[in-house]
Amino acid sequence: MKPQLVGLDSGVHNEDLPKSTARIIEGGSWKKQRTVMLIPAGATIPTKVYLSHCALIFPPNQPAHRMAAIGMEVGEAFSNAIEQIIAHPELGQWEFILSIEWDNCPPVDGLVKLIKRMEEHPEFACIGGLYWCKGENGVPQIWGDPTDPVMNFRPQAPRVGELVECCGTGMGFNLWRLSMFKDEKLRKPWFKTVAGAEGVGTQDLYFWGDARKYGYRCAIDCDVLVGHYDLEGKFGQPDTMW
Repeated sequence: MKPQLVGLDSGVHNEDLPKSTARIIEGGSWKKQRTVMLIPAGATIPTKVYLSHCALIFPPNQPAHRMAAIGMEVGEAFSNAIEQIIAHPELGQWEFILSIEWDNCPPVDGLVKLIKRMEEHPEFACIGGLYWCKGENGVPQIWGDPTDPVMNFRPQAPRVGELVECCGTGMGFNLWRLSMFKDEKLRKPWFKTVAGAEGVGTQDLYFWGDARKYGYRCAIDCDVLVGHYDLEGKFGQPDTMW
């Protein structure tokens, strides 16, 4: 080691202060970005999935709360849990809900990337990470082209690193503005799995079929790549990440 003069180095971030300041402003980290992480699950979740959830980076010095909805059908789990969040005197005032499912493995920086996108795009009520339906020839969960005058949920192709607006999202790794669920115009329950005389549909697209009527928009961030874990091999080899 050579002798060093201490106190003459201003630091990497201070060397280009305008650039560093712009990064902070764009990311919105100076604002409240309180997040409830909501996980619907059974009695347990796979170890690999659990570890990926534990590794998630939350915004610095921001409150965060992890909440599980255990043993319920997924539509009921989301609807009932969000009702409880809104009714809570503290959590009901927070900014975001992060929905994350028991078989989705997000990247460690996935949440902070989604928050940055939300700060950049206030027109969106929800932005999700990119994940695919399990199995060979699975499709990306970027449901529907909003430029088509006829409402549809046909899967769109991803665009590398871009934000793709769509008509509906999956819920495996989504950031939602909590305020949208306080809109009394939205039908309840918000999320409902349908299989009967009224049709067939998953709880996520059931929600978006209604929310878009009232101007709520969503998108998928193709820079946030999320794995879809198949523990038992129902859609291929066991222990596969689609």
